[in-house]
Amino acid sequence: MRFPQGKALVQTVDFFTPIVNDPYRFGQVAAANALSDVYAMGGEPWSAMNIVCFPIKSMPGEVLAQVLKGGLDKITESGAVLAGGHSVEDEELKYGLAVSGFVDPDAFASNRGVQPGDELLLTKPVGTGVLATAVKAEWDGCDELEDLLYRWASRLNRTGGQVIRDLGLRGATDVTGFGLGGHAIELAEASNVSIELRLDSVPFIPEAVDLAGMGMLPAGSICNRNFYKTKTLVPSRYDPIRFDLIFDAQTSGGLILAVPPARLEEARRMLEQAGDLAAHIGTAIAPRPGNPLIMV
Repeated sequence: MRFPQGKALVQTVDFFTPIVNDPYRFGQVAAANALSDVYAMGGEPWSAMNIVCFPIKSMPGEVLAQVLKGGLDKITESGAVLAGGHSVEDEELKYGLAVSGFVDPDAFASNRGVQPGDELLLTKPVGTGVLATAVKAEWDGCDELEDLLYRWASRLNRTGGQVIRDLGLRGATDVTGFGLGGHAIELAEASNVSIELRLDSVPFIPEAVDLAGMGMLPAGSICNRNFYKTKTLVPSRYDPIRFDLIFDAQTSGGLILAVPPARLEEARRMLEQAGDLAAHIGTAIAPRPGNPLIMV
């Protein structure tokens, strides 16, 4: 593999069990999720390797073929190349990627780069963890819920990575297992800032709000909420369902981009022209003694 001169290597790995029933869609979602960490740094995927666990004695080989095809199509969409991989026999299907990408070593984003005054943009709606739980439970309308889950979870964070590079952003992260709130707290801790999070501006998937109101909240999301609540200040009057959902464990969620105010409208325009969301969900502020990391 020839590597671009003057670039720095970034590597990431992620794999998990199916969150949708269709094997081709599962391959796409798993690949998009694994590629996301490279985009969150402002990097570009370069090559990927498959990671496969498959119950060959109990599941048709065509299922594996469709999973791998979905992954390959998403890798190709990202501009990277598939460079092989490894498979093992297992009792449960699992799939993901080990991804290598490159960044400019003098201009990349991390969770340590947020500055007081930066405005926070979110590029995908929140609620895929709830949708995945409903799909697994075969809830009423689960086929439509799977379509909605696939629409967002299979979408690459490619444009967000481009925004980081073009605007020189230094603070960003992707939203995955710790939920929007958990990853925002990671940003705040690493960057030594506090975050004012505007709950009314957070884009929630409406079906996820309805399902969460019925108690369809994943165990991981409940663990997130309980773990991070001591670092979160909420007003005396708030919507408990939406508060729970900010800690919903996402699969292949969007990016949180920390944007200087002077570049905010430019960043929003770039995202929206590409079909991404550009929800202005909050602001980073200087930490004050006694303040929590997130004020909702």
